[in-house]
Amino acid sequence: MSAGFPPDRPSDLPPRAVPADRSSVEVSAVLPPDRPSDRPSHALPADQTPAGRPRPLHAPDPYSTPPYGEPGPWASAPPVQHPAVTPAHGTHVAAAPPAPPAPPATPSPTTPAHGTYEPPAPAPAAPPAPTPWQNYDPWAAPGPLQQNGAVVVTRAQQLRRAKKALVAGAVLIALVSGGVGGIVGVYLERNGGVSDVELPQAGKEAPGRAPDSVAGIAAQALPSVVTLHVSGSDQEGTGTGFVLDGQGHILTNNHVVEPAADGGDISVTFSSGDTAKAKVVGRDSGYDLAVVRVSGVSGLDPMPLGNSDNVQVGDPVVAIGAPFDLANTVTSGIISAKERPITAGGESGDGSDVSYVDALQTDAPINPGNSGGPLLDSRARVIGINSAIRSADSGSGPESGQAGSIGLGFAIPINQGKRVAEEIINTGKATHPVIGVTLDMEYAGDGAKVGTQGGDGGPAVTAGGPGAKAGIRAGDIITEVDGRRVHSGEELIVRVRAHRPGDTLPLTLLRGGTEKQLTLVLGSADSD
Repeated sequence: MSAGFPPDRPSDLPPRAVPADRSSVEVSAVLPPDRPSDRPSHALPADQTPAGRPRPLHAPDPYSTPPYGEPGPWASAPPVQHPAVTPAHGTHVAAAPPAPPAPPATPSPTTPAHGTYEPPAPAPAAPPAPTPWQNYDPWAAPGPLQQNGAVVVTRAQQLRRAKKALVAGAVLIALVSGGVGGIVGVYLERNGGVSDVELPQAGKEAPGRAPDSVAGIAAQALPSVVTLHVSGSDQEGTGTGFVLDGQGHILTNNHVVEPAADGGDISVTFSSGDTAKAKVVGRDSGYDLAVVRVSGVSGLDPMPLGNSDNVQVGDPVVAIGAPFDLANTVTSGIISAKERPITAGGESGDGSDVSYVDALQTDAPINPGNSGGPLLDSRARVIGINSAIRSADSGSGPESGQAGSIGLGFAIPINQGKRVAEEIINTGKATHPVIGVTLDMEYAGDGAKVGTQGGDGGPAVTAGGPGAKAGIRAGDIITEVDGRRVHSGEELIVRVRAHRPGDTLPLTLLRGGTEKQLTLVLGSADSD
């Protein structure tokens, strides 16, 4: 670089000739428009300007202060200084990369003559410095900034971001897995899975059951139970019966076969499905029992008979019948009471069809169609003949109300049924035990009162009958039979018919307010 020209002395260099081709060159130095010249304004007098040289626009710097040591118009402009952002105290800022070295000056292909001022070749333009303000966002969250304005992420922030990313990823995976699982589950539920459905099932078991179980009792008894379909001139019905012997005798209720008593039709269906015609052998309305017989049928299985005197309250029982024509229906329960005096029937209005039964009460469900079917003990033996139910709408009766079971069923004890059945089979009719008196059925007091006259207008106590022989008189009130209290005329009849003709009964009665004890031997009367 050439030295400056001090203003206090002329140059002691010889003058340089200006080439002809450069005489027309006009060089002008232009200062940057955004800053005034800070060179000293020492104007060179015209008489001190070397001859043949262009006159600079201002005087040279007498102090040779960089970068103004060169003559004015050929000095390169200083770089523009931009404000830099100082990071917060304690914030680590990465060191700026070192500036690339300046390329070596390329010599001019033409060497100027000695003493001729040649401006230096312009330096290559440096890349513009990054401006930190171009990415500045006044609304962004505060954070440490580098020279370029980017956020400096610390190690703790990186760890927190990594944890958040892991948690977000886990939640996303769980949601996606749950959704996919739900979709697959719904599909499998609606479409039965990806293969054919095969449900778990127990293996085959032995068909046998304990003999005293309900299933064991039913298996033993069903071959002996039959279903009766009865039709008459003006009515028909369905009932049940059971086989008494190998000759084809079947015991059932009188009200079951009554529609066919005067020439109707009786069809018997066995548990095997075989059917046969039957005829009435005999019947007794007082006990509500009847015997029919089938012919031409072999291989009959008689039902074993038990002893109703051995029955205790609470004993388990099984009832078999055809309720509402549903053949071979099995129900179970217990004995609810014994010696329950009931009356059934009475639809005729004259009392000829009223049945007086000293019954076994059971809660085994009995419905219309069960009538005449067996009530079995735990050894599959008959202890009673199902005959009546008490329904919610019709009171007690031989299923006359056609109502369902409410757990109050009544069965004729088999001991009574056996005697009546034997008499019907052997003689065609049954006998009743009687005391030979007419009772006042309108009496509302406690006990059974002997009337003042008989039903035919004669005396209330039959002359020469069992009552007359025991000393019973008209107007007496009988209060006990065989040591058991009686509270009405119907109950006295039930207690008496629970015995056989010829049995001896002790009686207690009131006569004129005085209690008396009598002994009576029961007489016999044929059934209607």
